[in-house]
Amino acid sequence: MTGSRHEFTVQASKDIYAGRVMALRADDVLMPSGRVAVREIVEHPGAVAIAALDADDRLMMIHQYRHAVGRRLWELPAGLLDVKGEDPLATAQRELAEETGLAAAEWSVLVDVTPSPGFTDEAVRVYLARGLTEVGRPEHADDEEADLAARWVSLPVAVRMVLSGTIINATTVAGVLAAHVLSGAPKAGRPADAPWPDRPTRFADRVAEG
Repeated sequence: MTGSRHEFTVQASKDIYAGRVMALRADDVLMPSGRVAVREIVEHPGAVAIAALDADDRLMMIHQYRHAVGRRLWELPAGLLDVKGEDPLATAQRELAEETGLAAAEWSVLVDVTPSPGFTDEAVRVYLARGLTEVGRPEHADDEEADLAARWVSLPVAVRMVLSGTIINATTVAGVLAAHVLSGAPKAGRPADAPWPDRPTRFADRVAEG
């Protein structure tokens, strides 16, 4: 292939909706043919998830209701980056304690995921957490978290749950399989503060301006 690659420049942008945890905008984008096409984009604050792995290679997983699919799903502990100025690692540490009552002494980046890049800028950083201790969950939980159940699941069982379709959350699928790959190499993975170029910022900027 020769020549320069096409730049998909935005000719115009229109806000359609702005809510508490997401916004929707429509961009007019210049295509290689010269045509301008509309691309609807869901802006997302970004999120973190945690593959908390104990000394017996068991993952801490939660079973939580997800209204979009109308049922409970097996997932890794996770949370939105919705606290202004909070570092993603701090968010992960807080969410792990709130959802499972665990703290971890060792943190590394396991995998970064963009679940649906065709229509949303959502990106999720999955951390690997080791050296786990019990710290207890908060006494009061809100909304769906008041109903979640936390369970230890061995890595081989978690992998089988992925391959059988029992685990369908995309971030959890990626985290389980990556944890399985790295389970025998505890020093593998990226540093907890590794660069995250795809972390979304548009929604956070919108909230700050509002």
